[in-house]
Amino acid sequence: MPSPTDIKPPFDRNTALAKVQAAEDAWNSRDPERVAKAYSVDSRWRNRDEFFQGRRAIEKFLADKWQIENGYRLMKELWAFTDNRISVRFEYEWHNEQGQWFRSHGNEHWEFDNNGLMSRRDMSANDVPIEASDLRYANAS
Repeated sequence: MPSPTDIKPPFDRNTALAKVQAAEDAWNSRDPERVAKAYSVDSRWRNRDEFFQGRRAIEKFLADKWQIENGYRLMKELWAFTDNRISVRFEYEWHNEQGQWFRSHGNEHWEFDNNGLMSRRDMSANDVPIEASDLRYANAS
């Protein structure tokens, strides 16, 4: 599987699918440094109601996120693409410190620079409490 930065715009269906899979794999590693390498050094993010910019801010955001969202497991699905943009829908599951599981549903819109680095990420999501017996992605053990 190519690294995320090996896949550069303009995208066709196959390269867009590969970019989405590479992103899913990186996020499921729960390694903030690995994930952040796919973003430009000045990448702009909107994550729900938070707005920030830059790789260091991305790494901090992800480190904080995965301190709260335990057992995190993500699925991304290609929704649409153009020359240098990709939109995905996603679902991920996680549990809090008290053991309550959640499924988070949402959409992301990505814009890439010529080097294949994501220069913009716009994300919206909702969290729904679920029972461990309803898990689709995360391992309840």
